[in-house]
Order: sequence, then structure tokens, then C-alpha cells
Amino acid sequence: MSVQQADELWQLKAACRGPQSSVFFPPSHFERKDEKELRETRAKAICATCAVRKPCLEYALRIREPHGIWGGLNELERKALLSRRAG
Repeated sequence: MSVQQADELWQLKAACRGPQSSVFFPPSHFERKDEKELRETRAKAICATCAVRKPCLEYALRIREPHGIWGGLNELERKALLSRRAG
């Protein structure tokens, strides 16, 4: 097993796997602000129950993931966290 494979094994335990995974990313069509907030709130509630939330967030920060909810944070929240860590 490669280091990369071992590093990503947490994904198999992620609470976001399965049919509800669509709430973690914006739809392909226009999304109103209230719809986005509701979708993100649902995704973050799933993250709050997840046993691998921390490695998920660290992964998203490391690869600079530009989309979706990862580790309970959206794009802007992750960007702010990276900025605080750097500063």
C-alpha cells in the first residue's frame, strides 16, 4: 500500500458516503443563497457526526480543495482557516 493510499483510508469511514453526498457540493444549476445555506447546514450536520472529520478537513486544506463542504467547513471557511494558520 502506498503512502497516499494509507493517507486516504479515512475516506472509507466518512459519514458523507452514500446517497446524501450530493449536499456536500453545489448543484450544476443555479442555487439561491437560501438554498445554498440550507444545503450547507445539512452537510455540516452530517460532518458533525463523522468519526473522520479531522482527517477530512486536513486533506481538504492540504490539497487546497476549492469546492464543497469538507471536515465541516465550506470553501470560504477553509480559506480563512488557512489564512489564520499562515498569519
